[in-house]
Amino acid sequence: MEYLRTDDSCFENLPDYNFSPNYLSVDDGEGGQLRVHYLDEGPKDAAPILLLHGEPTWSFLYRKMIPILVQAGHRVIAPDLVGFGRSDKPTKRSDYTYQRHVDWITSWLLQLALSDITLVCQDWGGLIGLRLAAENPARFDRIVAANTMLPTGDHKPGDAFIKWQTFSQEVAEFPTGNIINQATTTELSAAVIAAYNAPFPEEKYKEGARQFPLLVPITPDDPASDKNRAAWKVLSQWQKPFLTAFSDSDPITAGGDKLMQKLIPGTKGQHHTTIINGGHFLQEDQGEALADVVVKFIADNGATN
Repeated sequence: MEYLRTDDSCFENLPDYNFSPNYLSVDDGEGGQLRVHYLDEGPKDAAPILLLHGEPTWSFLYRKMIPILVQAGHRVIAPDLVGFGRSDKPTKRSDYTYQRHVDWITSWLLQLALSDITLVCQDWGGLIGLRLAAENPARFDRIVAANTMLPTGDHKPGDAFIKWQTFSQEVAEFPTGNIINQATTTELSAAVIAAYNAPFPEEKYKEGARQFPLLVPITPDDPASDKNRAAWKVLSQWQKPFLTAFSDSDPITAGGDKLMQKLIPGTKGQHHTTIINGGHFLQEDQGEALADVVVKFIADNGATN
C-alpha cells in the first residue's frame, strides 16, 4: 500500500500541543506496514483513558483535556487514526474501509496490551471505538460517548449528515480547519485552524478525510452493517459503566445519547450530561468541561489507579 507521511516540520509550534510523539506499526492489509502515531501521557502504571478522535481531526483535538486527565492521575493515550495527524496516509481512496480502520486500531491496541480502559470517543472515534469495545470487551472497563453513534444503515441518516456527506465529496479543496471551525460554537483562532490543516500540506494527503463520510453505513446492506449490528448485540447487554456526554448544539448526532441510554444497560444510574455551548467538536468548545465529566465518571465508577 502506498502512503504519504507528513513531514515533522508541519507539526512544529502548534498551540498547546507540547506532547511527545510515539509510534507503532500495523499491517496495512496488503503485506506492508503503516505507522500509527499516538500520545501517551501520565503514569504508565495507571489504568488508561483512550481518547479516539473522528473526522477530520486528529489528537490535537484533545489537547485541552489531556493535562486535566493527567493531573487527576490517569494515563492518557490518544492515537491518530490512519490517514490523519502524524499517522501514515494511504494515497488511494479505496485503501480506506470501515473494517480496515477497525483492524488498524485493534492491532495498535493489542500491541500496546492495553486493558482496564476507559474509552472516550467522539464522531468516528465512536464508530471505531464502540466496535473496538464490543469486539474486545474484556479490555474495556468504562465508556464515555460524546457526539457519536454506531449506525447500521437500518435507519435513514438526518438531513444534516447528508448535507455534510455531499459537501465533502463536491468541494474542490477539502478545507479541514474551516470544517472544524464551522462545527464549533466558538470561533477558532487562525493558529488553531492552521494546526488542523497541518497534517495535510497538500490535497493528496486528504484521501482518508475525503473517504470517511462515504464509509458511514446509511443503507442496510452496507459492508459494515452486519459487524455493527453484531456490536449492538454486545452493547445491548453491556453492564459496565457507560456515560453519554453529548453537547447541546450538534445537529449531526442530536438524539443519539437518548438512544444509547435506552438500549445499553450500563447507562442505567449514570449521571448523563448535556454539555452547554458545545458544537459537534465539543472538545474544542468545552474540552475542560468534558475532561471534568470524564474524571468524575471514573471516580464514581471504581477507578483502578
